Amino acid sequence: MKPFFDDAYAIFEAAEAACRSGQCLSDTTVLIGPDGAIQMLAGSDWPLERLAAERGAERAYRVGETGGRVRLDARSGSRTCRLESQSSSRMARELLGFSPIQPHAGILLLPPAMSD
Repeated sequence: MKPFFDDAYAIFEAAEAACRSGQCLSDTTVLIGPDGAIQMLAGSDWPLERLAAERGAERAYRVGETGGRVRLDARSGSRTCRLESQSSSRMARELLGFSPIQPHAGILLLPPAMSD
């Protein structure tokens, strides 16, 4: 089971690093066979389970980016895994201590200024 999660994390980390460096990240599927052979497919819309069975893969990973968020779905037999990052703007708001604020009657309410 460990290679399944280790590979998922490594692929996710590589995708996040590519996204942070400004590289365009298209949907990519990574298939790993029982012998460790790796197949990479771009833009496949097949369900991971079917694609893995069709290609004889032991583990299947699909990674992509939408709206600044990296997402990875993984499957190995009956095990599944999903990793998803937050968008950089949401992460910045959380790091700075801002909570989501809803506009009211066309006016955006801002939190009080932080004191030193």
